[in-house]
Amino acid sequence: MRIAIVGYGKMGRMIEDLALARGIEVGAKIDICDDPVAIDNVDVAIDFTMPSAVVSNVERIAARGINIVMGTTGWQDQMPRVQEIVAQRNIGLVWSPNFSIGVNAFFRVVETASRLLNDYEAWAWEIHHSAKKDAPSGTLLKLVEDMKRAGYTGKVDVASNRAGKIPGTHEIGFDSGADTITLRHTARSREGFALGALKAAEWIVGKKGFHEFSEVFDA
Repeated sequence: MRIAIVGYGKMGRMIEDLALARGIEVGAKIDICDDPVAIDNVDVAIDFTMPSAVVSNVERIAARGINIVMGTTGWQDQMPRVQEIVAQRNIGLVWSPNFSIGVNAFFRVVETASRLLNDYEAWAWEIHHSAKKDAPSGTLLKLVEDMKRAGYTGKVDVASNRAGKIPGTHEIGFDSGADTITLRHTARSREGFALGALKAAEWIVGKKGFHEFSEVFDA
């Protein structure tokens, strides 16, 4: 497999290191997709850029018939437009607010707890490094959505913090007069996100349509 890395920051460099270790060729490394010709002759483009660049990046990459792994967060309000581009260009795209394998297992744990603890009050909290743009994180918002979808009907109190170099911690709690249950996932580095993105890239080769990482996780 040959990939393009769109967004060559800390995540992009981590993806490059892990890709090469897995025998995946890195055909292009660009910060944004201003010059889509640079990503010709690749199987998948992996995007970790910024929310404001997502739609234009998808348009330019899709125009060249290249599948996409979208790791950028904070652009969910543009989801209908991205889905439209994917359908019009007949490409494949995998999206997730968080590509960590551990976090995706955490999603399932929280869903199960939400079905069982509907009589409890609940909170959702996260902390990330100070450079992270979106707050609450896309991961925390998805956790709350999953809780509601699983049948939790109460209010979920949501809070976020930004400080230092913290890769990311997400916590869901349930409290009653009798006891408290706390579920927490703590990332130690960006490695889990990069590995998940590469797994998604391997999965999306040859596929069409708009997909979530949960489909890759279950494969």
